[in-house]
Order: sequence, then C-alpha cells, then structure tokens
Amino acid sequence: MRKFPWLAAAALAAGCASPFHGYDIQPGTPRDAVLARMGPPTRIVRLDGGERLQYSLQPFGQYAWMVDLDAGGKVVRARQVLTANEFNRIQSGTWTGADVEREFGRPAKVDRVTSWSGPIMTYRWKDRDNSDMFYFVYLDEQGVVGRAHPGMEFINTPRDRD
Repeated sequence: MRKFPWLAAAALAAGCASPFHGYDIQPGTPRDAVLARMGPPTRIVRLDGGERLQYSLQPFGQYAWMVDLDAGGKVVRARQVLTANEFNRIQSGTWTGADVEREFGRPAKVDRVTSWSGPIMTYRWKDRDNSDMFYFVYLDEQGVVGRAHPGMEFINTPRDRD
C-alpha cells in the first residue's frame, strides 16, 4: 500500500458511505441523517406522499437498499430489496419496467435476445444460501413485464479459473 496511499484512502472513504450501513436505519430518522450516514443515493424516486432514496450496488454489486421517506422527510422504512421475497412481488402483465426500477433500482444490465421481442432487465443478487444469482425480468415491446425468474450466475467456477 506504500505505492498507492490514495487506494487505502478511497477504500476507507467508500466504507464510510457504504449502503450496508442502511440495515438499521430506523423509522422516523430524518432525511439529512440518512444522507449523512449513507451518502448520496444512486437515485431518488418520487413516491405518492414522499420519496425513495435508492442505494444500489448494481451493476457489479448484489445489494440495493431502498429508504422510503414520507412527505415530511422522515424514514418510513429501509430495506435491502434484492431478495427472493422481494422479486416474488413482481407481477407479470401488470408491472412495467418503470415499476421494476422503482422497486429495485436500475438493473445491472439490459439485454436483448432473438427469442424474446423486448428488453430483458438483469439484476445481480445473492440467494439465501449466499449463491451468486441473476434475476431476469422480461419486458414486452410495450415495456410490461411478460415474465421474471432467477438464474445462477456462474462465476469463479473451475472453468473461470483456467
């Protein structure tokens, strides 16, 4: 680290503003206190009667914290949303791509394949066994969710190490 003291400083600064400090943000906490603790959000989304501060580690991270504030700027709830229970809330035929981004933040990537007519939003996450996973959300040509499902992310497997 002697050659790169700025690297240690950057790592320390990043740790101070890490969204992982959001797991115990209590309801009623003022917006300014959230920003002081978690740093600037990756995105702010307007909600009926308030706003959501999104703290996403996509495209490479596997966590995204949503901090919901009421109209007075107080925390209503804070939670990590890249989980199986949260993904199970997605409703095919009802939700749009905008709904998905409001609930989960921007995806790690958006792809297209020849076997599907619309874009496919991909989120990186870890399942309850701490396995590296993808969650795929298929949108039709109108931007409505057609289907959504998890898939394994095969990284650091023996073939990756060759």
